[in-house]
Amino acid sequence: MKNRILIVSANYYKEISKNLELGAINALKENGFEYEVINAPGCFEIPYLIKKNISNFKGFISLGCIIKGDTYHFEVIANETSRKIIDLSVDFNVPIGFGVLTCYDLEQAIIRSDVYQKNKGQEAALACIELLK
Repeated sequence: MKNRILIVSANYYKEISKNLELGAINALKENGFEYEVINAPGCFEIPYLIKKNISNFKGFISLGCIIKGDTYHFEVIANETSRKIIDLSVDFNVPIGFGVLTCYDLEQAIIRSDVYQKNKGQEAALACIELLK
């Protein structure tokens, strides 16, 4: 289990999630960490997959994208997903890098996932790595 990180990536927005994954994977490789990637159908399912694998990895990176629509659904998914991820981290004393984008539109998501701009996947991986030191 030494230095193994699980990336749980919601692939609802495939282009966004692939960029987030690339940023996280590059950071993990540069820092000598082994990793696996599993996909969730959406962000709401990320906590379940982390919990299911909690004893098999040293740390986790949660990746995904939630884009605001016309209903309250955005707030429910964003709030409950982030709440459960932090609960898992604290309850099981395991670092979980948080790379779930919450954006008002697709353009914001593209910028925040771009490997040459503000890649939040890379940031989430670096946070997880720092906590494991």
